[in-house]
Amino acid sequence: MRKKDRALRAVELLEREYPDAICSLEAQSPFELLVATRLSAQCTDARVNMITPALFARYPTLDDFCEADVRDVEELIHSCGFFRQKAKDIVGMANMVREEYGGTVPDSIEELTRLPGVGRKTANLIVGDIYGKPAVVADTHLIRISNLLGFVKTKDPLKVELELKKLLPPEKSNDFCHRCVLHGRAVCIARRPACERCVLGEVCAHYSHQAV
Repeated sequence: MRKKDRALRAVELLEREYPDAICSLEAQSPFELLVATRLSAQCTDARVNMITPALFARYPTLDDFCEADVRDVEELIHSCGFFRQKAKDIVGMANMVREEYGGTVPDSIEELTRLPGVGRKTANLIVGDIYGKPAVVADTHLIRISNLLGFVKTKDPLKVELELKKLLPPEKSNDFCHRCVLHGRAVCIARRPACERCVLGEVCAHYSHQAV
């Protein structure tokens, strides 16, 4: 089976296994999702979801974040790691969104990655989840699973993103990434993937090598 055909089959299998392809980060607005995604770097989504309710209650609007004391933000997010840089980035991105984009979170990778602390992973998540555009969020789960499946042979996030864009139907790429996260947490776990109960066995290069 060609790589592209295997990718299409993987999309189908994960759709069946995880019909609800949703982001696990909890947010009520585009800017809140931007903040939550920035906090998620080197931190679990579960931890971020514990932190953000108090943060968003303290700063309910973009203007509130713009006027925030960085030290106060640090205090609220300190348990998520790298809190000083993240706090600085959050206040910085709020001000840039207000001053340069009229208070609206940008809708392109190019504009989003101009914001403090925003890389392609965060930008793709916003573009896909908020604006419904084709996106590939190259997080650790997607990178690991794509390598095991044999779709890519690199751990470089940008290369994974670009390779998967060639293989995945654009309209399904964003949901595929969310489903890979769910699958990575439930079955294809780092260092101990449960291959014996994996729905992707028929298209997985790693599984086929194990079975030889």
